[in-house]
Amino acid sequence: MNATELFLVAMLAVFTVPYLIWRGLRTEHWAPLVVVQIVTGILLGPGVLGAAFPQAHAAVFSPTVIASLNGVAWWAVMIFVFVAGVELDLRQAWRDRVETGVTAGLALVVPLAFGAVAAVGLLRFPGWAGPDAAAWQVVLGVGMACGVTALPILILFMQKLEILRQPLGQRILRYASLDDVAIWGVLALILLDWERIGRQGAFLVGFAVAAVAVRALMKRIPEKDRWYVALIWLALCGLAGDWSGLHFMVGAFLAGVVLDQEWFGRERMDVFRDHVLLAIMPVFFLSTGLRTQWDMGGAAVFLAAGVLLAASVAGKLAGVHLAGRLLNWPRGQASVIGWLLQTKALIMIIFANVLLDRQIITNDAFTALLLMAVGSTMLTVPVVAPMLRRSTASPQEPA
Repeated sequence: MNATELFLVAMLAVFTVPYLIWRGLRTEHWAPLVVVQIVTGILLGPGVLGAAFPQAHAAVFSPTVIASLNGVAWWAVMIFVFVAGVELDLRQAWRDRVETGVTAGLALVVPLAFGAVAAVGLLRFPGWAGPDAAAWQVVLGVGMACGVTALPILILFMQKLEILRQPLGQRILRYASLDDVAIWGVLALILLDWERIGRQGAFLVGFAVAAVAVRALMKRIPEKDRWYVALIWLALCGLAGDWSGLHFMVGAFLAGVVLDQEWFGRERMDVFRDHVLLAIMPVFFLSTGLRTQWDMGGAAVFLAAGVLLAASVAGKLAGVHLAGRLLNWPRGQASVIGWLLQTKALIMIIFANVLLDRQIITNDAFTALLLMAVGSTMLTVPVVAPMLRRSTASPQEPA
């Protein structure tokens, strides 16, 4: 087969396999399609399918095909988080900046601390720290992996639960987006990349100046031109964000945040997002798994994954409940927010992949983090859906 045919075979697998599993096993309640797509990507990757059938896997998922899939995936997730940024009410975010800062800070720092304690325990045994890592790098890296929230998956879950555009959903989106920026700053610190930290500061300053100019331009051009200019702005912000080390998804989200939804039309934005979700986002979900290298390390890995999952979930819930007490939230609201913010999945897998590539953690530690990420993601919808139905904090409650 030539490269085009191999790419189409891979695309056939991307759309067919998870759909058949999702429909055939009726996993919607405990594992929505997006979760099935993530797990399928891992199973189709080099760690499972590649280990069982190395020649067939290498033939279909060649470096050329993987590179093509990655390109589609990057653009898909950039558009998706960009739309979420557009739908975030920046004026409301600014009015509630103290509440947002307190909640986002506690929702990140507390699970980070829980995860760091778990990492200290793991380091008492060999096989978890990479050969080039200092102990503090492993502790901070694993701690941050426990504090991560996966913004694209969170958006999908809130859309599924029909709270994305409600005040509660907008609040959760603000908390998660602020933490998403912090994640990549902490990663630069773990990697001791001081040049990257300087670039991040330069990006944020330059972005603020450019955003003023783009907003002024958007107000002066017709709606049909705004869509095209928005895509140019998206590509530019993604490029600048990735150059700075803050990750292209952060740049894409910020590109959308500074634009007003009424400039594009709510109905057209809904259609646009749905088409992206249907046609190209599955490539992103599976391509991350296809790039995932992992080894099964025995019972110790599963035990470590369980400990990290407990630290991650308990830490996130504790942090959000503390915020709820300080800010006098209605009863039950902190649990809903905490369970949604503990969603890990793709962002944590990407984060852990970087730690593995830089030899800060071992394959066993990566596998434990991977299992923790999948487990936390699969817990979210089954836990939150009944809570929303019976909680006194309904989605329509004012923020």
